[in-house]
Amino acid sequence: MSAREALGAREVALSVVRDVFGPEHRAAQAALDVRARRARLDLRDRAFAAELAYGSIKQRRLIDWYLKPYLAGRAKALPPAIAEILRLGVYQLRFMGGVEDRAAVFETVALASRHGHRGTAGLVNAILRRMIADTPPAPQPDDFENENDFIAVAFSVPTWIATAWRRTFDGALEALLAGINAAPQQAVRVNALRAEVEQVAAEIGASGATVRRSAFVAETLLVDGRALADDPGLRWSLQGEAACMAVDILAPQPGERVLELCAGRGNKSVQIAARMQGRGELECVERDAAKARALETTLREAGADNAAVVLGDATVASGAAAGAVLLDAPCSGLGILGRHPEARWRKSPDAAARLAVAQAAMLRAAASRVEPGGRIVYSVCSNDPREGIEVIESFLSEWPAFERVPLPARYEPFARDGDLVVPPGIDGRDGFFIASLRRVE
Repeated sequence: MSAREALGAREVALSVVRDVFGPEHRAAQAALDVRARRARLDLRDRAFAAELAYGSIKQRRLIDWYLKPYLAGRAKALPPAIAEILRLGVYQLRFMGGVEDRAAVFETVALASRHGHRGTAGLVNAILRRMIADTPPAPQPDDFENENDFIAVAFSVPTWIATAWRRTFDGALEALLAGINAAPQQAVRVNALRAEVEQVAAEIGASGATVRRSAFVAETLLVDGRALADDPGLRWSLQGEAACMAVDILAPQPGERVLELCAGRGNKSVQIAARMQGRGELECVERDAAKARALETTLREAGADNAAVVLGDATVASGAAAGAVLLDAPCSGLGILGRHPEARWRKSPDAAARLAVAQAAMLRAAASRVEPGGRIVYSVCSNDPREGIEVIESFLSEWPAFERVPLPARYEPFARDGDLVVPPGIDGRDGFFIASLRRVE
């Protein structure tokens, strides 16, 4: 990578970080897509910019902890652009493999010169060089008042997230936090209405990627070694392995009437339609008009001719009874922190309690549309008990006509108290809670 190319990739990374933490609060991936396209970065430089931007966003709390001694005593705060540039420099020195210290300092100072003046560029140069000389140690427990603060800084998350996950996952906490700081799992869901799994696996593998079948979901492939996008013909779509588990557990059958609530833009809708082999009726309910229009297009292009989109509220029960209902409820999204670098800094510890009220209402509405002997799968991309087991236990206490359905044996590694709990970060997966219920009368 030449000096000009390096500066271009770092300039894009800086723009992404400023977009994320600026007044518009853009999502990191959306910001990168726009900035990299405008800069006309090739794939290699885009990958460098993405690693630098996403990594520095995730590691922001730890980076600031490293910087604190070097900025102590300053009467004025650094200009925002210089502060972000300094964070990018620290990330390269402390976290980014393959970047020599000399190159990291030189290019970061060049970036500071473009966005500041000689004095601020000199400050960036001095701090980075002192950090190289000092080689400051990683955080230690004795540096903090309590264990949760130590873990939260060491893995760069808000303390409330470390505290909550310690309660939920106990001894696995450090592995989870390390996992969400690493690259997330890349998986594709094959659309059986358009292609065979083996065919897609061979095609992706021929491009140089390593491809393996999911041990849990038959239509899911795990892909390493090459970045993928959705197939233009919708033969496959990017979708995490854990996100595909809810439909797998629902196991929709050809000829059934299936209801999907909160259908969104249609990843699970296409998966359901493919499982139904185009036979039976699939009703997809979505409240947002723009998403509903996008869903109609997706279903049509995916070949899901048996699916119909209904613009409606998932908390309102209306329509014919179904044999199978999927409720993939809106949630806090705490299980997908590793997939969205900025998410950890935008979540609220109170969101789960607030959302649980709506989730319970949606579950009641779903139950009212299940025919005797039919089933519901409830799913959220969160491991907060308030959105998961507490919603289910409250529902079962109010609706004695329903009971839990035993999970397929292959899901035993994730079984907890009769439900499915997929921890975030482990093997790159997203975190999910999934419950399977049956109406017995």
